[in-house]
Amino acid sequence: MNLSPDRVAREAVWVADRADRIVPLINETRRRLGAAFETDVGSVTTEQYREAVRAVFADGDSAVNAAAYVAILRDLDVDGDYPGFVVDEVLGRELAATIAGGTPLSLLAQATFHYADITTHSEGGAGVDDLDAALAAGFQTRLPGWAWQADESPFDVTAEAFE
Repeated sequence: MNLSPDRVAREAVWVADRADRIVPLINETRRRLGAAFETDVGSVTTEQYREAVRAVFADGDSAVNAAAYVAILRDLDVDGDYPGFVVDEVLGRELAATIAGGTPLSLLAQATFHYADITTHSEGGAGVDDLDAALAAGFQTRLPGWAWQADESPFDVTAEAFE
C-alpha cells in the first residue's frame, strides 16, 4: 500500500461520504451508552460528522494514520472471520483512538469501539464491520453531546497556581 497525499484525501472523502451509515451508528451507540449510564447524550448530525472528519484529516499526522487504518480495514477479510479477529479488532480500536484525539478521549474511544462493534454488522467483510464500528466510536467520542464535556474540568490548573 502506498499512502500519498492524494490517497489520504481519497480516504477522507470516503469516510465523509459514509455519513449515511456512520451517523445512525453514532446515535444508536450514544443512545445505548446513555441508557447504560443513565444520562442523556446529544445526537450527532450529518454536518457535525462531516466537520469532524474534516478536522481529523486536516491534521496531517493524524490524517495519514487514520487513512492507513481505513484503507487496511476496507480491504481486510479473513476466511471464516474468526482467525482474523485479533487484527481487525486492533486496527479498529486504534482507528477509533486516532479519530478521538489524545488521552483520555482515545481510551474512551477504544472502549466504545468494543461496545459499538457488538451491534455493528456491515456488508463488505470482517474489516468493514470493524471499520464502521471504529468510525462510530471515534467520532461519537470526539463530538460534543456528553454533559461531562460541556463543563470546564475542576482539575484545570490555572495560572494562579504557578504564582
